[in-house]
Amino acid sequence: MYLGTLRIVLHIPQSRSLKSKRHVIKAIKDRLKNKFNVSVAEVDDNDLWQRATLGVAIVANEGQFLDQVLSQVESFIASNPEVNIIDVERIDY
Repeated sequence: MYLGTLRIVLHIPQSRSLKSKRHVIKAIKDRLKNKFNVSVAEVDDNDLWQRATLGVAIVANEGQFLDQVLSQVESFIASNPEVNIIDVERIDY
């Protein structure tokens, strides 16, 4: 069994309120859950308007599959025009 996690810090330049930030983050979380079958949560920076930290986790039978999915998740988030990735930390077990 393999476990992989990503901690992704995002900048949301167009956000002018916590409500608009939540709208962007909820859309990203829902799309990640549906497309990649991963667990996603906002884990830090809850009170900042233009910054969010997402935690992404996945459990898999093969390490190669896990690496592939986490790379796709990172690319998917990077392709979103509403956010910029500030930092990514990846931990595999």
